[in-house]
Amino acid sequence: MRLAFCGNDNASAYNISAGVLRNVCFVDALNLVPHVFLLFITFPILFIGWGSQSSKVQIHHNTWLHFPGHNLRWILTFTLLFVHVCEIAEGIVSDTQMKSRHLHLFLPAVMGFVAATVSIVYYHNIETSNFPKLLLALFLYWIMAFVTKTIKLVRYCQDGVPFSQLRFCITGIMVILYGLLMAVEINVIRVRRYVFFMNPQKVKPPEDLQDLGVRFLQPFVNLLSKATYWWMNTLIISAHKKPVDLKAIGKLPIAMRALTNYVCLKEAYEEQKKKVEDHPNRSPSIWLAMYSAFGRPILLSSTFRYLADLLGFAGPLCISGIVQGFQNTTNNTNATEKVKDPSNSYLSSEEFLRNVYVLAVLLFLALILQRTFLQASYYVTTETGINLRGALLAMIYNKILRLSTSNLSMGEMTLGQINNLVAIETNQLMWFLFLCPNLWAMPVQIIMGVILLYNLLGVSALVGAAVIVLLAPIQYFIATKLAEAQKSTLDYSTERLKKTNEILKGIKLLKLYAWEHIFCTSVEETRMKELTSLKTFALHTSLSIFMNAAIPIAAVLATFVTYAYTNEKPLQPAQAFASLSLFHILVTPLFLLSTVVRFAVKAIVSVQKLNEFLLSDEIGDDSWRGGDSSVPYESCKKHTGLHTKAINRRQPLRYQLESYEQPARKQTRPVEIDDVAIKVTNGYFSWGSGLATLSNINIRIPTGQMTMIVGQVGCGKSSLLLAILGEMQTLEGKVHWSKLPGRQMNTEGYFSVNETEPSFEASRSRNRYSVAYAAQKPWLLNATVEENIIFGSPFNKQRYKAVTDACSLQPDIDLLPFGDQTEIGERGINLSGGQRQRICVARALYQNTNIVFLDDPFSALDIHLSDHLMQEGILKFLQEDKRTLVLVTHKLQYLPHADWIIAMKDGMVLREGTLKDIQNKDVELYEHWKTLMNRQDQELEKDMEADQTTLERKTLRRAMYPRESKSQLEDEDEEEEEEEDEDDNMSTVLRLRTKMPWKTCWRYLTSGGFFLLFLMIFSKLLKHSVIVAIDYWLATWTSMDNTNEARNADEDKSTEKTYHVAVFSILSGAGIVLCLITSLTVEWMGLTAAKNLHHNLLNKIILGPIRFFDMTPLGLILNRFSADTNIIDQHIPPTLESLTRSTLLCLSAIGMISYATPWFLVALVPLGIAFYFIQKYFRVASKDLQELDDSTQLPLLCHFSETAEGLTTIRAFGHEARFKQRMLELTDTNNIAYLFLSAANRWLEVRTDYLGACIVLTAAVTSITEGPHSGFVGLGLLYALTITNYLNWVVRNLADLEVQMGAVKKVHSFLNMESENYEGYLDPSQVPKDWPQEGEIKIENLCVRYENNLKPVLKHVKAYIKPGQKVGICGRTGSGKSSLSLAFFRMVDIFDGRIVIDGIDISKLPLHTLRSRLSIILQDPILFSGSIRFNLDPECKCTDDRLWEALEIAQLKNMVKSLPGGLDAMVTEGGENFSVGQRQLFCLARAFVRKSSILIMDEATASIDMATENILQKVVMTAFADRTVVTIAHRVHTILTADLVIVMKRGNILEYDTPENLLSQEDGIFASFVRADM
Repeated sequence: MRLAFCGNDNASAYNISAGVLRNVCFVDALNLVPHVFLLFITFPILFIGWGSQSSKVQIHHNTWLHFPGHNLRWILTFTLLFVHVCEIAEGIVSDTQMKSRHLHLFLPAVMGFVAATVSIVYYHNIETSNFPKLLLALFLYWIMAFVTKTIKLVRYCQDGVPFSQLRFCITGIMVILYGLLMAVEINVIRVRRYVFFMNPQKVKPPEDLQDLGVRFLQPFVNLLSKATYWWMNTLIISAHKKPVDLKAIGKLPIAMRALTNYVCLKEAYEEQKKKVEDHPNRSPSIWLAMYSAFGRPILLSSTFRYLADLLGFAGPLCISGIVQGFQNTTNNTNATEKVKDPSNSYLSSEEFLRNVYVLAVLLFLALILQRTFLQASYYVTTETGINLRGALLAMIYNKILRLSTSNLSMGEMTLGQINNLVAIETNQLMWFLFLCPNLWAMPVQIIMGVILLYNLLGVSALVGAAVIVLLAPIQYFIATKLAEAQKSTLDYSTERLKKTNEILKGIKLLKLYAWEHIFCTSVEETRMKELTSLKTFALHTSLSIFMNAAIPIAAVLATFVTYAYTNEKPLQPAQAFASLSLFHILVTPLFLLSTVVRFAVKAIVSVQKLNEFLLSDEIGDDSWRGGDSSVPYESCKKHTGLHTKAINRRQPLRYQLESYEQPARKQTRPVEIDDVAIKVTNGYFSWGSGLATLSNINIRIPTGQMTMIVGQVGCGKSSLLLAILGEMQTLEGKVHWSKLPGRQMNTEGYFSVNETEPSFEASRSRNRYSVAYAAQKPWLLNATVEENIIFGSPFNKQRYKAVTDACSLQPDIDLLPFGDQTEIGERGINLSGGQRQRICVARALYQNTNIVFLDDPFSALDIHLSDHLMQEGILKFLQEDKRTLVLVTHKLQYLPHADWIIAMKDGMVLREGTLKDIQNKDVELYEHWKTLMNRQDQELEKDMEADQTTLERKTLRRAMYPRESKSQLEDEDEEEEEEEDEDDNMSTVLRLRTKMPWKTCWRYLTSGGFFLLFLMIFSKLLKHSVIVAIDYWLATWTSMDNTNEARNADEDKSTEKTYHVAVFSILSGAGIVLCLITSLTVEWMGLTAAKNLHHNLLNKIILGPIRFFDMTPLGLILNRFSADTNIIDQHIPPTLESLTRSTLLCLSAIGMISYATPWFLVALVPLGIAFYFIQKYFRVASKDLQELDDSTQLPLLCHFSETAEGLTTIRAFGHEARFKQRMLELTDTNNIAYLFLSAANRWLEVRTDYLGACIVLTAAVTSITEGPHSGFVGLGLLYALTITNYLNWVVRNLADLEVQMGAVKKVHSFLNMESENYEGYLDPSQVPKDWPQEGEIKIENLCVRYENNLKPVLKHVKAYIKPGQKVGICGRTGSGKSSLSLAFFRMVDIFDGRIVIDGIDISKLPLHTLRSRLSIILQDPILFSGSIRFNLDPECKCTDDRLWEALEIAQLKNMVKSLPGGLDAMVTEGGENFSVGQRQLFCLARAFVRKSSILIMDEATASIDMATENILQKVVMTAFADRTVVTIAHRVHTILTADLVIVMKRGNILEYDTPENLLSQEDGIFASFVRADM
């Protein structure tokens, strides 16, 4: 048959006698002209001009300018393309009904399709290269196309073609579309004025894109790229070559930054506050605030969601149509084909939609659209959720900075609560936002579904729907139970973590006292409770999974059985499969609804908590000092590790923020006499309980002089400082800060500071009012040493050096691996107390402030360091600067240096004045001090300086050497990255980065036991086979009914029906039961695995050598118990379940389709390859992004808890603004990582969804051309539709599992650790009950090292201690004193020599026996949370009398008696409710309780004031008269009364004699010590 444009079966085709335009064929030809014109013009431009460049060079997105009407143009063009597709289809369908080919029916449409595609490509290229003049070509094209189409439409009208004809509709729609596109083009000319105007408009790209750091392009790319996340390709593909890092993801666009959103939300919240001001009992609504700030995007997302849901129903309808059509064609094969008359070649839309192939294509397009809308809806909610979280975090942080201290210390707002707000509540709200469009989309979806079902099946459909609706409340019930179980699990795990944390913090003490097992069992008890609630959690999870799988089966069963018995007509395949897929659609919203409702409930609770927090007490505005924040936003030092600067470039925002944050402080203060810096009159201050802690305070602090505050432990010295700083509640009285002259400040509260290198004067004038403050408990940032000391001030080299020398930090810094650039973190975990304290003091000295407050800076320092600090730092550095200094101290020997002394007692001021005044007025007090000062005021020995460097450094060196070995233990995950540097052979690295951790998976699965593993695999496979069998049976049943219509024997039919229904019911029942079994086995297996892993981990760690704890940061170990255990407990089982389920579903679906139409397998090959690459690339990128998200979350949470801990310090320094800035940066960094992660998920889902749509199309086409009978066509399509839902779950779950297996891997890395050797050569029963009775100690040739690869710390030490002797050991820090004390307990590796106590070599004893028979008092006082009784005697062996006796000896009896509950009074975590001195006394009492004949005191008196210390000395002499006491001395005078003194240096004994003999040797080391310490 020859081809002809107008067809060759009609002679009149080329006849134009009635006029040219009356000829249909000519009009169609005319329609070709514009399309050809466009192609002719644009192709050369595209190929020669920008086309070549833009395809090769990635144009920088600076030029991503959108011309006006950008989105509208894209939408119109897509609509145009869709209409073109319909036109082509209509043409082809009409053409098949002709005798010969009529090209004019579809060729113009094909050309139109090509032209429309070219137009949008062309437009995109012009837009990216910003050359609007070339748009004229498009303008002309739209005009021509519009004109030609209009001619065609007019021609149809004249011919009187009825409106119902499809071609008429299509032409009409085309005319409208071309007209609109023309209008868009005219608008571009109007706005941009690129032609016909004299002055074309200059356009600047959006602000974000001028900043090259913004890599998140979603808001800026064109519509197609937005919908398919095309711009993510570069990132995801590059992830394969090198890991994604913070640099690769850049910064957040301005609109998404925390600051922008914070200002929005804050304004909305303030509005709400205003509304409820008149109603005292109503609190402002955060919900309304959130709605007014973020309502619009949520509405947009909901719109997308509705569109997607409506398009979702196209699936069932198309299936029904295709199966129906297929049936008709098979039934009507013998009917004669009608041949249409060419002149009347119009199709009505109904005829068009009866065509099976048309339906297949429509189904494909509907799926693609539906999925695009769905992902768009998800993306918008995600972005809004992230914005909301950023805003909430900023609000919480600003509130933290204004919280009253009493709130924190009295425990109304614990650190834990604040951390929960940050980590949990904000995330709950974010998640709620993610899910909230579901709340209103789902009811609509359900109602639509039920209506369609009713149309298909009539009344019996309602039975099925009723089953679903009735079972939904059960779902909800299970969901609430789940939430409860999760909450109780959370409570238990918090308790378990608290206990674990205490164990790890006090691990040294536990080991020395042999109490590990007591604490270990207490953790195990909590863990058992946690596991019980985890069991209920697992049970409900599995029930919920079971319901989700079983409800559709039950509903389908009910429906079809009802239908079979109520309807005369047999069930048609079309009805069966359409209703099946409708049921699948219905179940999802019902299942999700329970989840969404649960999240809504959680969100309501979170909002309540947030509101409580935001309305809680703030610090009084009376602390007006803080009003002038001394650091303006801009001069915030940018943090090195981050590339975000959260401040908006537009000026106003910053001022807005400033004006928000600073409440109007009273600037005017009564001006005092100039020589008084601070004056307190008639002050009564409390810690928020209403009871005055400090009463009747009248003091003055002279300007430029040193004021000392002295007094006994717990008399309110620190509280006085905090009261002056405005941290306490003022009950009455005033704190006056004198106005200092020369205070320069410009109006907006910004200080003019010359940014580059501020001269001393400039920075002096800047901080007129600010105070430098060093708290008693050292507080360090997770930052470098240098950052901790500088604390946001400009760096000045001389000053920095002077300060570090004054605090003698230089030698410590030299020991650190990277000098002062070393990160000290986890609250400065890798430094000793003294070093941390010195860094805090250095920070206070370094700041350029007029006033310096030092709270007991000497407490953790030994005598040389204290003297050096006093001389160099305080007397020289501060006094030369003429700075006002307030010093709280126990060291009375420094009193002569003070210009002004304030003596305190029991929260009152005892005396105030100079030392002379006190000497004259209060002789008694002066004499008391004199006796306490064990030395007169004499010049310091200068010869001490030489030894300065050995101080306190050994421990640090010890901690630093094994850093290398630690880093290996810590993370095996990084080996992969390391390999990259070693060998440039990229392929191995790629393989590592794309490989699944199968080995770890296997370890995890086997730790649940083999039986359960086998059961799980078996039941899973069985369940899926049964489910396939159900559908297969349905297909045969419905098809059978149709073919057997000829047989009309009634009884045959009824028996057959009964037979079909019975098999169907049995299979369904089996399916439901199997669903339950599988969901239970998976959860059970997960539980067993979790139980075993935690048990092994805990026992391994508790029995680990002390060395391990010195080397591994506490945070790292805790992480294994918190985050990793949580993942293993709660996250891996559901992921595993979901993964196996979706994989098996996909496999069974593919198997089913291939069975129905084998040709499908051929089409599957390319799709399979595409799928493989998508998942491969995605998994790598997703893993990196998830790690980034986790790793950026940690600093953020740390920053919050750090701020809450160092609140007083930050406020004293007035650095709130700088910390806010840092918080905004950290939040933005975390948010950008999360945003990219969710964009990557969308990228994956869009791609797998499109693949799914392709599978549906191929399945439809192959089954239509090749299919056996209609039932199987329906079956194939049904399964193809389910694949689209489950493909992306396979990949997502794979990626999640890969990340979650990291937790198992980390836990396993700890399980391979060496334990201490607890078994001895002797059986515990062989050791005498009362050993050691005498307390005789022989040390023979002892050599000790910390680990077998390190140098020995004790070398051949020999000593003999008689029973009952009091021995003092002294020496510089690092001389091996503490190592000797640890050797008695075998905490260190004794590799040569031995220690014999009462005739038994301790290396032969079981460790537990040895350690439980000796007593030790450590340098750091450690108390555990619990009762006082528990702290003194956790084993519960002693009587109350014995405990009271111990407390009396330790001078604590009266204090404990006054507490509520006496011995059962509670001790808070870490003993925070007692002062440091009191804690030390408790530790002494604890040692007395254990009646051991040997007591070792390791620098136990370091943090006690002298009065208490003298009491202690007496006690040791009396209460321990008959026991052997080994004292490691901090201050030499404490061992002057000893029977024997051992002087050590560098692990050797230098002097060994009675103190009298040693003192008589003038040039001896001991003598020089004593002289220095008089």
